[in-house]
Amino acid sequence: MGKPSEKPARFSRLQKWLAGLGLLIVTIAAALFYISSRLGPTVRERVIAAVRDRYQSDVELKNLELSLFPRVHATGEGLVLRHHGRTDVPPLVSIGKFSFQAELADLLSGPTRIKRLRLEGLRIHVPPKGERPDRPKGGGKAPAFVIEEVIADGTVLLILPKKEGKDPLEFELYHLKLHSVGPGQPMNFKASLQNAKPPGLIETTGKFGPWQSDEPSQTPVSGDYTFRNADLSVFKGISGILSSDGKFDGILSRIEAHGTTDTPDFTLKVSGNPVHLKTEFHSIIDGSDGDTYLQPVNAKFLNSSFVARGGVAGKKGVKGKTISLNVDIGPARIQDMLRLVMKSKDPFMTGLVSSKAKLLIPPGDVDVVDKMTLAGQFRVKNGKFLNVSVQQKVVTLSRRAQGKTDDAGASEEDIVSDLQGHFKLSSGTMEFSSLTFGVPGAFIHLSGTYGLRTEELDFHGTARMDAKLSEMTTGFKSLLLKVADPFFRKDGAGAVLPIKITGTRKAPAFGLELRRKRAPENKAAPTPTAAALRPGR
Repeated sequence: MGKPSEKPARFSRLQKWLAGLGLLIVTIAAALFYISSRLGPTVRERVIAAVRDRYQSDVELKNLELSLFPRVHATGEGLVLRHHGRTDVPPLVSIGKFSFQAELADLLSGPTRIKRLRLEGLRIHVPPKGERPDRPKGGGKAPAFVIEEVIADGTVLLILPKKEGKDPLEFELYHLKLHSVGPGQPMNFKASLQNAKPPGLIETTGKFGPWQSDEPSQTPVSGDYTFRNADLSVFKGISGILSSDGKFDGILSRIEAHGTTDTPDFTLKVSGNPVHLKTEFHSIIDGSDGDTYLQPVNAKFLNSSFVARGGVAGKKGVKGKTISLNVDIGPARIQDMLRLVMKSKDPFMTGLVSSKAKLLIPPGDVDVVDKMTLAGQFRVKNGKFLNVSVQQKVVTLSRRAQGKTDDAGASEEDIVSDLQGHFKLSSGTMEFSSLTFGVPGAFIHLSGTYGLRTEELDFHGTARMDAKLSEMTTGFKSLLLKVADPFFRKDGAGAVLPIKITGTRKAPAFGLELRRKRAPENKAAPTPTAAALRPGR
């Protein structure tokens, strides 16, 4: 009879245990809720105080919510750090939303250690050096908290310009992760950003910090980067897919970078001939205005090379930046240069070229060839025309200028020439103010223009010959020309003739120009004799 009464008793005890457990859970939950509500203001004040002390700024916090189970988890909105007392300038830091995890004991006693911090809508405005308004003396205190990991996708870093009217230097990081190695130490970071122009993906790793409260622009940064699939066709007039690798080091206001670029299909659209362009560069980025100084760029394509030094800088009131470079070309081959800038894949000339020039490319949505200016001087040694017809004319000119009237075997002669002059490229037209051309027996001095797009020639000048007019032919013509010899002899030359070169690159026309006013001789230095300009001298 005792057995039936045992089941109700056991069931009754189970109910009591369950009821007690439920009451305990409710009590714990209530206690946690009570503690959370009580700890909320405390944690809020600790967060604000820690941020204020570390970054020496006024701190605003719109909202903070806290939960304690299974570990401390906090979410907040509207965290803003401002320069002391300044609401008329952009805030130092603004965060749309944030969340973090920590141990309860770490929040109640320092130093606070936060396991993971997530930031959304992070924007950082770094003022120029020496221009942080009302900055306190003595710097910020050592941080009262350690953040082990920060995830801040979508971060925007803006380094404000020192010069009024210039745009800030802006970095948009759509992936950003930082890891701390200890208080007062730089944080390791890994970031990805989409470069705006030219568009391409930049992946970078390195170290950032520690943050300099007195001068945020002096905060150290260093690392490595890769830049891939940068489409150069966004710049009118050129095309190619660029990749780059390198290292950088410095502070936010002055970053030095060293690296390489590789563009297998670099093309000027005016020619349409792709070349494999490689460069090695050292640059300095001025964080106060985003200007970049190239010191230098060593470039190579085909069998030629050049060195460029200068900068990419903005001007007040002008959108975009101007490229200004001093360019030294050589050792280089003239056929490589011609392939780069002329439409034909077959160059009309071979030889060794050297040049010094000033390159200027202003901003603007205009074809590079039409907006750039290039001015300087050049020299081509041992030049030889590949066009059979043109080279034959050069051979004939050389022989007649030396008084050789027998053309037998002339086509087989390996006549080379020296070509040099001053030039200016503007609006797609190459203007030569002084172009000299020397072959054995003759020296030609020209001025004129060449159209990169039209390939039209328009040159006028003089040809100085070692031989007299009468010595350049035979028979009755030679007798007749003896009368004219005195009129064309000048400054020790056998004859000085006014000439012109017109037509196009493919079909040049050479001729005398007796009715045109003679081009002035170059008075900067004595005109050399044709003999003195023989190749190899």
